[in-house]
Parts: sequence; C-alpha cells; structure tokens
Amino acid sequence: MAEVARLSGGPGAEIAPLAVALGDPAGIGPEIVARAWASRNEGPLVPPFFAIGDRRSIAAVWDGPIETLSTPSDAASVYGRALPLIQVDDPGDIVPGDPNLAGARCALDSLEIAVGLARTGSASGVVTGPVSKVQLYAIGFTYPGQTEFIAERCGLSAGNVVMMLAGPSLRTVPVTIHTALADVPRALTTELIVTRIRVAARALQRDFGIEHPRLAVAGLNPHAGESGTLGREELDIIGPALDTLRAEGLDIAGPMSADTMFHAEARARYDAAICMYHDQALIPIKTLDFNEGVNVTLGLPIVRTSPDHGTAFGIAGTGAANPAATCAAIRLASECAARRAAS
Repeated sequence: MAEVARLSGGPGAEIAPLAVALGDPAGIGPEIVARAWASRNEGPLVPPFFAIGDRRSIAAVWDGPIETLSTPSDAASVYGRALPLIQVDDPGDIVPGDPNLAGARCALDSLEIAVGLARTGSASGVVTGPVSKVQLYAIGFTYPGQTEFIAERCGLSAGNVVMMLAGPSLRTVPVTIHTALADVPRALTTELIVTRIRVAARALQRDFGIEHPRLAVAGLNPHAGESGTLGREELDIIGPALDTLRAEGLDIAGPMSADTMFHAEARARYDAAICMYHDQALIPIKTLDFNEGVNVTLGLPIVRTSPDHGTAFGIAGTGAANPAATCAAIRLASECAARRAAS
C-alpha cells in the first residue's frame, strides 16, 4: 500500500488520521486493532489511524510490524508499512484474558490521550476499544462508561450526548440507556425525548450527510399502547414530544409498535429508529448487524465511535476475535470526520 498522507473529506477538505485507543490490554482490543490495520488493503478499505496503548499488549497476540511514534503527525507516513503506535506508560505484566488494575490505568490513559489529540485536531476523531468497567471502577473511575468520560472532557454534560448504534442495515437510538426496565417509564419524559431526537437529527445531517433525516419512533408499550388501553406513555409523554418536533419541521413517524419496525420493508422508510429503552434498540441491530455494529456518540464536538462489543476476556489471545466491528468503527469515524471537514 502506498503511503497515505491525509484522507480527503471532499473539495478542499483534509483530515488527519484517527486515534484508536486500544482499551483494556488484556482484552481483545489490541488484537482486533492490529488485525484492522493488517486488513487495510482489503475491501472495504480501512482508512489511516494510529493506535494508543502498550506495545507489548499487541505483540502478545500479533506478530506484525509496529512502529512507535514520536508525534501523531508521523502516523500517516508510517501507516503503509507498520501499525503506528503511541506508547503509554508501562502497565506491568500483560496476560491476555487476565485483566488487572495496571491494565485499567493503561486503558484510561490511552482514552485520555486519544480525546486530547482529537480536541486539538492532531487526530480527526477517536475510536475507543473495549474496556472493563469493573477494573476501571476499581481504580477510581467514576463515570458510567467511556461516553460520559469523553463528554466531560469535551465540556458537555452526559445528558447532552446521545448513543447511536449504526450498522449496514439499521441505525437505532435508545432514549434511555442503562436504566432498569422497571424504571424506564419513570425515566421517560417529553423533554428527554425531544432532546435526544434533536441531537440525533442534527448528527444525521452533519455526520451522516442526510439532509432531511426520516425518523421512526417506537412506542414503549405493546402495540404502542393501543390508544391507551395498554399504557398511556404514548399519549401522555411520547406523542407530545413528537408533536413538538414535527412543528420544528422534522420528518417523524410514530409512536409506532416496535414489533413492526424492523423488518426490511419498514427499515426502508426511515434513516434511524428512536427507541425507548436499551434492549428495544440493541436487540434488532445485534440481530441484523452483530459483527459490524458501531456505537457512535452524537452531539460531541469531536467524532467518537466504538465497536459495539466488550472486552471478551474469554477469547483474548486465542485468535478467535472478529475485527469486523472495529474496522467498521474506524471507517465510520473517518467518514463522519470527512463530512465535518467538508462542511
């Protein structure tokens, strides 16, 4: 592969390579990132990126070329011949599948560096590898996840960013995320739904290039409440939110019965599905696009994506990890960054 200097984002637009945080060094992150680089010449192509983490975590699971960078600006010239890497502090012993606190600190340092580089423009965006929340909490990490940490580092409250799951067949946005199912009805408010959908609509325009996004909104209850006989959330909470958004000019269908929203004919009628709770959004996309699902954080001043899977400690170091979701996350981040640069 010829050396790639910068990736064009359209007329007059250029973007720097992406920063990819490896995640927990004992998980599958180092392997799938390395294999993503190794597949860079294959179709669809994996655009330029540099990894951030510990070199030994990659060498433990992959025997390909690695080149340590002195500065992110060197990544483009290295990318064609070796996996470019920014080395973080030595995390101690690394055993694939055996996480420890030093590895959690390494993962957090990698994330911190990646976000900082994206904020200064040294990276065009951030792709985050999978981390262990248990290990992070044990070293004093106080955020529910990486998303909330990144939002805070970008000067935003967690309530102002939105999770989207994106795959080749479907995009979904959960209004409530890690909320117990019994607590979802109390967590849903008209204001929350309006905020989530506004952020999603703007991001579909800015990052996905959809000028007039079409949104389908699921109801909370079976059959979208059956006119109130199976629950009133659609009438009292969701419906008023959608009326507000339609008055602002958004193209919105719903509230719809969730069990009829995800077959092929229905998916052709919208650009993203807005769902009321975690599993309502994640089950369909993991059914349709399990190996290529990407978690995108909408509403940030930087581009951030992540493969939609965890650390998989049970298979780390075995060679069984599938890099497809990481490749998809890198490609999507690059596409979003290029659109922003071109706008």
